[in-house]
Amino acid sequence: MCVSNFILVYKKIIMKPSMKKTFAIGTLIIGLLFVIFIYFKYYFVFGEGVKAGELNYFVRKGYIFKTYEGKMIQTGFKSQSIGAIQSYEFPFSVEDELIADSLMKCSGKQLELHYKEYLGVLPWRGVNKFVVDDIVSAR
Repeated sequence: MCVSNFILVYKKIIMKPSMKKTFAIGTLIIGLLFVIFIYFKYYFVFGEGVKAGELNYFVRKGYIFKTYEGKMIQTGFKSQSIGAIQSYEFPFSVEDELIADSLMKCSGKQLELHYKEYLGVLPWRGVNKFVVDDIVSAR
């Protein structure tokens, strides 16, 4: 008898319409904030531009998701310390297979590549924040 009275009181407290509405609105707001966070972290284009340099290497690699990855050596040098010379490197990923096939044939050539920069990395998009979406020129 005591247990059944407790269950009735518990249901009356938990099942109030105002609490249901508050819980539903709170869940909806949290879900919406999560969707907005995912969009800005992984799909929002933070920046885009063109980089020029010599294509150092371009490969297709990955354990589960096979992605196209490359590195371009840009003209000019930077120095972290006095007397040391280090070249600028631009690591990038490629989603489009047509662009990837073209880049496979361009190793060692001077290229201008249009890229998009994202804030986060998706495993099926590549391992870099920079994703090349067009070849502007190849010499």
